[in-house]
Amino acid sequence: MKKNIVPIIGFIVGFGLIIWSITSSGNIASFIDFPSLMITLGGSFCALLISFPLKSIMKIPAIIKNLLHDPTDHYEELIAAFSELSRKARSQGVLAIEEDLQQQDNELMVTGLQMVVDGLDPELIEEILEIKTENIEKRHRVGQEIFLKWGEMAPAYGMIGTLIGLIIMLGELNDPSTIGTGMATALITTLYGSFLANMLFLPIATNLKLQTEKEMQMCEMVIEGILSIQAGQNPRVIEQKLYSYLRDGDQEEMIKEAAQLQREGQQNG
Repeated sequence: MKKNIVPIIGFIVGFGLIIWSITSSGNIASFIDFPSLMITLGGSFCALLISFPLKSIMKIPAIIKNLLHDPTDHYEELIAAFSELSRKARSQGVLAIEEDLQQQDNELMVTGLQMVVDGLDPELIEEILEIKTENIEKRHRVGQEIFLKWGEMAPAYGMIGTLIGLIIMLGELNDPSTIGTGMATALITTLYGSFLANMLFLPIATNLKLQTEKEMQMCEMVIEGILSIQAGQNPRVIEQKLYSYLRDGDQEEMIKEAAQLQREGQQNG
């Protein structure tokens, strides 16, 4: 699978622009405060521990790693697999594809085609696959919900840190010279909370939402392909059905790539 490094580039560039804006008119050291970071990041993370099961929180590293993957990379491979299996099923019978199932990586596809080989009714197969799809969606949405909640909590804990700083500052009003420094320190936690929410947590949640939608689209393609093979439809019809799930631009590009690969295969043969 190809790596999608655009989110990393976006974060690095965004973070760099903020650092540049600070250093161009001020001192970067004035914006570094470890206790403020602990209140904002540590406090909001502790709130996550209260909000979600520990096993869900422990998946955060894996969830972040998935940001580098693009589910659409599998579309062409998926359509090619269904095209090959449908041709074999049409020429040799549905039972002939059983030996090819272990070569497939898509769990939903393998499960559905195995039920086809076992002779289950189309309505029952569709019902089972839809239940599995719903479970996949629920599992994927956990990560999205975690980062959405984190994006909500980070600014709130930034404000809590600011209030703590203001209380401490107001308790030391006997020295007016410290008011400016105390106010600046108090506001740093608000900056941290806003930065973490809008540059990190909420964008990650949006990315995960889009990935979930793409994954659900792939599941719909898989179900359509499985039921079409069971119905004995023409392989070209199945290909066109699956291509129709893609956006127009992606559809045209993948059709051209598939045609090119087919021509190359004929030339090599």
